[in-house]
Amino acid sequence: MTTKLLLIILDGVPLRNFRRLFGNLEGWVDSGDAQTWTHRSVIPSISASCYASIHTGVAPAEHGCTGNGNVFRLSHPDVFAQIRKGGGTTGAVAHSFWSEFFNRAPFDVVRDIEYDEPDSASINHGRFHTMTGYGHANQMTPSDVDLFGTLTNLCGRFDLTYGLLHTCTLDSMGHRFFHDCQDMDAACFVMDEMLAPFIPRWRDMGYDVIVTADHGQDDRGHHGGRGALQQDTALYYFGDARGPDPSTIIDQRQLAPTILTLLGAPVPDTMRAASFLT
Repeated sequence: MTTKLLLIILDGVPLRNFRRLFGNLEGWVDSGDAQTWTHRSVIPSISASCYASIHTGVAPAEHGCTGNGNVFRLSHPDVFAQIRKGGGTTGAVAHSFWSEFFNRAPFDVVRDIEYDEPDSASINHGRFHTMTGYGHANQMTPSDVDLFGTLTNLCGRFDLTYGLLHTCTLDSMGHRFFHDCQDMDAACFVMDEMLAPFIPRWRDMGYDVIVTADHGQDDRGHHGGRGALQQDTALYYFGDARGPDPSTIIDQRQLAPTILTLLGAPVPDTMRAASFLT
């Protein structure tokens, strides 16, 4: 594999917040350094179901994860496993659900909080967090700078072919504050400012970068069902491949085959959606 890729998932950011409040990402679109499209989630547009679809390329009705209370080791071929089959090295800095879906379940907080397993058939280098105790009064989320730094550390130490980063900060704040308020404006501004210095650093390290979310949120901070506010988010791509017209809506099931095609990894027959990058 000659291409390397990082997928950055900022959980729960509706399209309008990305396009209105992420000035650095939008500035790179204006300068021609990034391409952007609308990215529409599967339904149910709930976090765990979307995580599973992003990496298997199939809908929840097929992979079986019906929500956050139904997390298990998935049986469908996934991005991590296919990259390993293609000879690549994988890493993840993410919520523990990702480890359960794509490595082993149930999650053991001692065994699985951090692991380096070069021979793994899925995730070689994992750094996970559980958000145990999460609720309205306490988000239990790590600092996003720490997460971005950890991913960069893994890239430098292990020369990842593919790295996933997932953070729940904005999703958690959206559930608490909803979206039409100063608190969310400021939170999105801070996320954009914290993320921005890492993107040119990752590009200098040889990585293509995708920044997106798993789903949106509506005016009451809800998601899980159908509709533009709950399903639609943005997707930004930094790299040399070309995508479709900016008005195109990217189906979430296209992400997995697109990642594998871009990296030159084998695309399984179960991933039936078309790649959106060439």
